[in-house]
Amino acid sequence: MQVWPGEAYPLGATYDGAGTNFAVFTEAADRVELCLLHDDGSETAVELRESDAFVRHAYVPGVMPGQRYGYRVHGPYAPERGLRCNSAKLLLDPYARAISGAVQWGEEVYGYHFGEPERRNDLDSAPHTMTSVVVNPYFDWGDDRRPRTEYHHTVIYEAHVKGLTMRHPGLPEELRGTYAALAHPALIEHLTGLGVTALELMPVHQFVNDHRLVDMGLNNYWGYNTVGFFAPHNAYASWGDRGQQVLEFKSAVKALHEAGIEVILDVVYNHTAEGNHLGPTLSFKGLDNPSYYRLADDPRYYMDTTGTGNSLLMRSPHVLQMIMDSLRYWVTEMHVDGFRFDLAATLARQFHEVDRLSSFFDLVQQDPVVSQVKLIAEPWDVGEGGYQVGNFPPLWTEWNGKYRDTVRDLWRGEPRTLAEFASRLTGSSDLYQDDGRRPLASINFVTCHDGFTLHDMVSYNDKHNHANGEDNRDGESHNRSWNCGVEGDTDDPAVLELRARQMRNFIATLLLSQGVPMISHGDEFARTQQGNNNAYCQDNELAWVAWPEEDHDLLRFTRAMVWLRKDHPVLRRRRFFHGRPVQGTHDELSDIAWFTPEGAEMTQRDWNSARASALTVFLNGNAISEPGPRGERIADDSFLLMFNASPKPLDFVVPVDHGRQWEVVVDTALATGVPADTGPKVQAGERLTLVDRSLTVLQRPV
Repeated sequence: MQVWPGEAYPLGATYDGAGTNFAVFTEAADRVELCLLHDDGSETAVELRESDAFVRHAYVPGVMPGQRYGYRVHGPYAPERGLRCNSAKLLLDPYARAISGAVQWGEEVYGYHFGEPERRNDLDSAPHTMTSVVVNPYFDWGDDRRPRTEYHHTVIYEAHVKGLTMRHPGLPEELRGTYAALAHPALIEHLTGLGVTALELMPVHQFVNDHRLVDMGLNNYWGYNTVGFFAPHNAYASWGDRGQQVLEFKSAVKALHEAGIEVILDVVYNHTAEGNHLGPTLSFKGLDNPSYYRLADDPRYYMDTTGTGNSLLMRSPHVLQMIMDSLRYWVTEMHVDGFRFDLAATLARQFHEVDRLSSFFDLVQQDPVVSQVKLIAEPWDVGEGGYQVGNFPPLWTEWNGKYRDTVRDLWRGEPRTLAEFASRLTGSSDLYQDDGRRPLASINFVTCHDGFTLHDMVSYNDKHNHANGEDNRDGESHNRSWNCGVEGDTDDPAVLELRARQMRNFIATLLLSQGVPMISHGDEFARTQQGNNNAYCQDNELAWVAWPEEDHDLLRFTRAMVWLRKDHPVLRRRRFFHGRPVQGTHDELSDIAWFTPEGAEMTQRDWNSARASALTVFLNGNAISEPGPRGERIADDSFLLMFNASPKPLDFVVPVDHGRQWEVVVDTALATGVPADTGPKVQAGERLTLVDRSLTVLQRPV
C-alpha cells in the first residue's frame, strides 16, 4: 500500500477524488496507527510518521468513501498522571464525518479490568466498537438558500427526529424515525400549517447508548451523549451508515429550506459519551485524555459540571478548535441555520467559575461563519454558580427558564406572581435590557423535552418515572404543575374541561408574549408521557408522539394563535416597551398600559398584592417605535389582553380611554379558544365576565 506524507490540515479524513488525507491530533502519543478496516474483520495498519504541531498525518491513495477506519494510539497508560493511551482500543476519529455501527458493551471497550480500575486492559476493542467512515463531501444543493428568518418572525418547534416521526400515520413505515421522514411532505405540511419557521432538533450528533441503560433494556433516547461532533447519528438513517446518513441529513435540510423552515441543532459540546474514570475508551480518552477533559487535582478523576461524568476542557486550544470546526462544518457543509447549546454555562468555565467572557464566546463573536447563525444557550449547568439566565453575551439568545417558571406559577395560582409575570410577558427587560439585548434574546417556552408535556403539566402534581428503573428518583421533583384536582387519567368532565382550558391558557400566553416562542413537539395536540417527566431513556411509544387521527381542537387553537402573532407586529416587537407615548407616532396613549379588572390603572399596591392574579394589558399598535425594513413606520391594530388566573369568575371593565369598540378574538373559555367567524363586540366601559382561569383577547383596528 502506498502511503504519502499528506497534510496536517484539515483534521479528519478528507477525500479528494483520488484518495484520502488522514490527520489526527494527539500530544500524548508516542506512536499512532491508522487502521483501515475490512468487512471480513481484518485491518490494515498504517503508521502516521509525519507530525506537525502534534498532528499526525498521512495521505493514502485509493482510499474511497465508505472506507471504515480507526486509530490505535501507542503511549503511556498512567491514570495517576491523567494519561490513558492503550493501543488495544480502536479509537474513533474526533473529526469523523460519519460513524458506523454501535458499541457492543463488554470489558473489551474499557481501558481497565472490571473490579480492578488501576489495571490496564489489553483486550482488543475493534470487534465491539464503532468505526469512523470516509465520506464523499459532494452533494447537489441546487439552489438551496437559508431562510434567514429574523427572530421577530421566528416560531421554534423543538422535536426529536425519531419521536416526531415514528408514529406519523402519513409516513411510509420504512421512513419513520429517520432524517428522510423530516423531508416528507406530510410532515412539512404539518409544520408549515402550524406556522413553524424553525425546527430545533434534539441531538443528531453521533451519540452512544449508555452501558447501564442497555443492560436495563433501555436506550439513550434523547441523545445527550455525544461521541462524534461532525457525524449525523447513524441510527436515524433509513438506508445505511457508511456515509448515507450524511446524504440523508442534507436532503432533509434541503427539503425543509424549500418550505421556508430553518434547521437548528441541539448540540452537546459540554461533555462526551466516555464518562468518568470508570467509563469506556472510545476516542478522546485514548487519544489525549488531559488535552480533552477537565481533570481533578488527582488526575485519575474528572471534574464534572454536567452530571454526566466529565466536562470538556474549555481552556484547551484543541478543544476550542474542535468545537469551532464542528460548528463551521455544520453551517457550511450541512447548511444548518443555528444551534441550541446544551448546558451552555459549562462552555463558559475556563477554570472553575462561569466566565461570561471566556475564550469560547470570544471565538464565536469574531467567527465570520458561526456568528451569523442563530445561537441559543441553555444558560445553566449543574456546577456551582451554573444558573446564568440573562448573563450571556449580546450575540446570544437564551432559553428563558424564568419565563417558564413564572407562567406556570401564574396559571396554577401561586401568590405574588403578577409583577414578575408582567416582566416575562413583555420580554424580560430585567434580564436582557442592561447589556443592550432586546426582547428577542428571550426564547420563551412553557414546556420542552425535559419535564412534563403540556398535557401532563395540567394532569399531574408528581412525576411518575418508574419505567426509567430508578425507583422514581430521577427527574425534577418541583415541576410547578397542577393536576386540576385529580392525579392522572380521569373521566370527570369538569376536570377535563379545566385541563383543556389551562392548556389553551398556556399556548395563548406563549404566543402573546414578547420574545421568541418555542413549542414542544406534540403539545399542539396534547400528547402525554403518562406523567414521566424524564423520558430520556424511553425509546418507545411512551415518548414517541402519538398523532391524532383527525384535526384536534388544541391543534386548531395553536394554529390560530401562531397566525394571530404572525399577522400583528405589536405582538412580536423588536424593542422593549417604553411605558409612555412614543414620539413621532401621533398617538397620545402609552405604548403599553396595565389595568386592574375594574379598568383602573395598576398602582404599586396592586402589583404588590400577594393575591392579585388578574389584570388587563393594553398593547398600542399605533405606538410601535421600531421602523420597518425600509425605514417605514409600522402601525398595527391595538389589543387588550385580559388574564384571569384566579379560581373564580371575574368581571373585567374595558378601559374607557383606549378605544371605543373592541372585538373578542380569543377566549380560552371556549372549547375552540377562538370565536366562530366574527367575535362579540365590546364597548369601552362595558363589563366582560371571564370564567375562572381563562384569558380573553380584544382587538381594535388601527
